Order: sequence, then structure tokens, then C-alpha cells
Amino acid sequence: MVFLYKFKAKVARNFVSILIQIAILDIVFSLDSVITAVGLADHIPVMILAIVIAVGVMMLSARVIGNFVDSHPTIKMLALSFLLLVGFSLMGEGLDLHIPKGYIYFAMAFLLGVEILNLKIRERATKPVRLRKALKE
Repeated sequence: MVFLYKFKAKVARNFVSILIQIAILDIVFSLDSVITAVGLADHIPVMILAIVIAVGVMMLSARVIGNFVDSHPTIKMLALSFLLLVGFSLMGEGLDLHIPKGYIYFAMAFLLGVEILNLKIRERATKPVRLRKALKE
């Protein structure tokens, strides 16, 4: 009985720490959005409206997008490649290396196009084979 109590206490502490980590990440990403909005807009009502709309869209589409990504693992790799591409371009900008945005956008569009083709091909390949009824002899 003592072991079970210790196990429940450990699980509860881990759960609380996970919730705290998620909350901290949400705060960091929210602050990132606010800082971006401040940098892009001069009017405070525009910034507030942009943030409210962004949060609403994220809340409405999170489950659908999450389900889609879970059912298509290659989309996770595509998202990772986008993050790496943007990260390296930001690092390059920080080192005073100018990378034309057109190159980055073209690379993203090309990757997205290839992934869409792959999804279409896999969709066709996974359909079950329909057998014809046996011919009567």
C-alpha cells in the first residue's frame, strides 16, 4: 500500500511538472507573437485584434491539424525541415549573411509540393484491391 501511495505521488509530481513546462512554453510562444505584432504594427488596436484572431484560429484548428499530422508522419518531417530552414536563415541574418527571401519561399513551396504529391500517391496506393465476383462456369 505504501508503494502505491509513493507511485501516485510521483506521478502527480511529474504531471504537475509537465503542466508547468507546457504553461511556460505557451507563455514564451505567446510573448513571441506579441513581440512580432509590436514589430509589425504601429497601432495598438491592430496588434490586439491580430493576437486575438491568431489565438482563436489556433484554438479552432489545433485538433484538426493535430489529427492530420498524427495520421501523416512525413508532415512532421516537413515541419521540422521548415523550422530548420527558417532557423538557419535567421542564424545567417545574425551573421550578416543576406539570404534572399525568395530562395527560402521557393524551397518551402517546393517541399510542400513534393509532400502533397507524396500524400496523393500514398492515398492511391493504400486503397484496398476490389476483386471481381467469380465468373460462373
